Amino acid sequence: MANSWKHDRAKTAIDARIKDVENVTVVDYTRTTSLQSIPTNKAYRLDGVHLYIDIVNFEEMLWSTDTEGETSHKRALRFLNLHYRAVHRILADADAIRVDFHNQRLHAVIAKPYGTDSAGDRVDRAVAIAKLIVDVLAETGDDDENIPNAKVRVGIDTGKALVVNNGRNGYREPLFLGRPANIAAKLASNNKAIGIYLSNDARGAIDLETVDLPAKTKLTDDEIARCEENAQLGLSKDSIVREWRKDNENNPIGSFSFSRATPPLKNLDITVLTPGNSRRMDMVSVYADVDNFTAYVDAHIDDDAEDVVRCLHVIRAELDRVLTSDFSGRRIRFIGDCVHGHILEGSAYTTDTDAAISTAVLCAGGLRSSFDLALERLQDNGVDTDDLGLAIGFDFGPGSITRLGMQGSRVRCSTGRSVLLSEAEQKRCDGTQSAIGQSAYDEGPPSVRKLFGLSRRVANLTYDVALEALAAEDDSTAKAARAVLYAAASPAIARAAETPFRPHAKID
Repeated sequence: MANSWKHDRAKTAIDARIKDVENVTVVDYTRTTSLQSIPTNKAYRLDGVHLYIDIVNFEEMLWSTDTEGETSHKRALRFLNLHYRAVHRILADADAIRVDFHNQRLHAVIAKPYGTDSAGDRVDRAVAIAKLIVDVLAETGDDDENIPNAKVRVGIDTGKALVVNNGRNGYREPLFLGRPANIAAKLASNNKAIGIYLSNDARGAIDLETVDLPAKTKLTDDEIARCEENAQLGLSKDSIVREWRKDNENNPIGSFSFSRATPPLKNLDITVLTPGNSRRMDMVSVYADVDNFTAYVDAHIDDDAEDVVRCLHVIRAELDRVLTSDFSGRRIRFIGDCVHGHILEGSAYTTDTDAAISTAVLCAGGLRSSFDLALERLQDNGVDTDDLGLAIGFDFGPGSITRLGMQGSRVRCSTGRSVLLSEAEQKRCDGTQSAIGQSAYDEGPPSVRKLFGLSRRVANLTYDVALEALAAEDDSTAKAARAVLYAAASPAIARAAETPFRPHAKID
C-alpha cells in the first residue's frame, strides 16, 4: 500500500496520546531518585550543570574521500566507537549522567553535589570532567587504522531543567529539557575552535567575570586548573587511557561489516545491530525539530510544567508515528525535542531514488500536518502551546545504521554526509519551513525541484499541499498515494481528484 497521511487516523492517535498524559506528576529531583525508566506521565525538576561536547574533526572522517564509500563510513564509525568507549568510562567513574551520545556530540549532566547552593561545586566538577575528556581523547586515536585523536569543544551551563522519559518501546533514557541544556549545546556547536566555554551563569557560579561573548571566551589554563583543584575528581588521564586500552584488548571493536536493509525500513531491528552487523544504503535522512521549545519550557517549568510533559509526549509520539507508520521509515532517536529518522524505498538490492525522495517530501508534509493537528487538539484539551513551530530538513545519500560501544551499553548510531546535511537543512528553517538538501534536490524527480524552487525551502508545506503539488507534476509516488486516499470515494469525488491543484505553499 502506498505511504499516505490521513487526518482522521492522525486525530485518533493524537487523542490517544493526550489521554496518556491526562494526569501528570512533576516533582523536584532528590538524591534518592532514579532517572531510569521515568513513567510517561511523570517529570522531575533538576538543578544541575549541563555539559555538551562536540568532536570538531568528525566531519573529516566522512569527507576523507572524494566518494562517500564504505571506507569513509568505516573510518567515521571506528573513530566514534573508540572515543565513545573512552568517554563512557570517564562519565561512569566521575558519577556523571550520560544523557545522549549522538554522532559527534555528547550531552552529560552533573547533578552532584546536590542542592541549590552547590552550583559552583557542580561547575567546578563539570570543568574538571571536561578537561579529563579533552586530555583522554587526545590519546585515543588508532594509528594502525589511520584514526586521528579527537579535537574537542565543550559548552557548559547551569540551571534548572525538566527531566522526562526519552524514548519508546524499550529504548528509554532520561531527557533534560530547558535553557541550560540548550545553551550548553550552542556553546559547544558555535564554531570549530577547541576549548572549554562557559555561559555567564556558569562563570558566575565559580566567581569568574561575565563576558560579552561567552562562545568566544574559552577558559584559560589557570582557570581550568583552579576548577580541577576544587573538584578533586580523583581520576587520572593515564589510568583512564590504560583501562581503555585494556578494554579494547579484551573486547575488540572488530571490523565494520555492512549489508542492506530491506524495505520497509520500519521493520529494521536496531537492537541486534553491532559493528560486524551494520546496515548501509542510499536513503533519506530526516530531521524534525520543535521550534521555540526551549523558551516554552522556560515559561512553564515553574508554574505549569505538566503542560511541557503533555506537549512533548503528544508531539514526539505523533511525529514518530507519522515517520514509521504512515511512511514506513525508521526513527533512529529523539534528540531533545527533535526527531531523527530515515526513509528508504526500493528493494533488498537497490534504492529507488525518485520514490525515496518523493516519499520524504510527502512525509515532511505529513509531519507538519500532524504537528498542526497536535497543537490544535492539545489546545482543545486546555494545554497551552504558546508559539511552538516545526522545522524540517532532509537530504539523500549513503547512510550507515549501527550500534556503538561496549556490549551491554551500546548506543544506536546513524551517520553519513546526508545525516549531517539534513540537520543543517533543518537548522536553516524557522518553525513554518521545510528544506531539502542539495543532493536530494539534484537527484530527485523534477516535481520535487519545482515544489522547492531554487531556495530549496518551502513554508507551510502540509501533506495536502505536498501531495497535490507533486501529483500535478505527474509524480508517480504522489499519484499512488492520492489513489489510496480516494480509493473509497464516490466516482464524482474520484474524478475531481484528477483535477490539477494549485498548492498554497510559499517558496522562499
